[in-house]
Amino acid sequence: MRQTEQMEAMATEESANTDIRSTIAGYPSISSALLPTLHITQREHGWLPSRAIEELAESLELTSAHVKGVATFHSMLNNKPVARNVIQLCTNIACMLFGAESLLDLLKNRYGLEPGGISEDGRFSLVIMECIGLCDQAPAMLVNRDVHARLTAQSIVEILESYD
Repeated sequence: MRQTEQMEAMATEESANTDIRSTIAGYPSISSALLPTLHITQREHGWLPSRAIEELAESLELTSAHVKGVATFHSMLNNKPVARNVIQLCTNIACMLFGAESLLDLLKNRYGLEPGGISEDGRFSLVIMECIGLCDQAPAMLVNRDVHARLTAQSIVEILESYD
């Protein structure tokens, strides 16, 4: 890693540590800050590496097992490396009735994406979600934090082409 990249990484880490300290200060008990600080940690790393979970547990005065348990329970938290863009395709009954299964096939065939996998070019990861709360606009997905609803094969291709 070049010196400039090292300095940028250190600045990003220090910014995340400042965010974590500030977040902890805003809660009545230190352990109450667990979920928001997990999100900050994920924003810094792109996922939740074991080392980061251990450091966060120490900061929050919790066991690593407790922090890992919360991290693995919540589907919006990534416990393994992910691509630049994370597709979360809803597969609940409403979305399945309106075509989510054919959209899943499209993602497999066109982008080489399997659930839990990363596309060959590193652009996309695919996560199957039980429900994202958009049953009235099915089928639906999130790409990163962006909501996309009333999907068709054509619209999903157009949407994904807008992500690098």
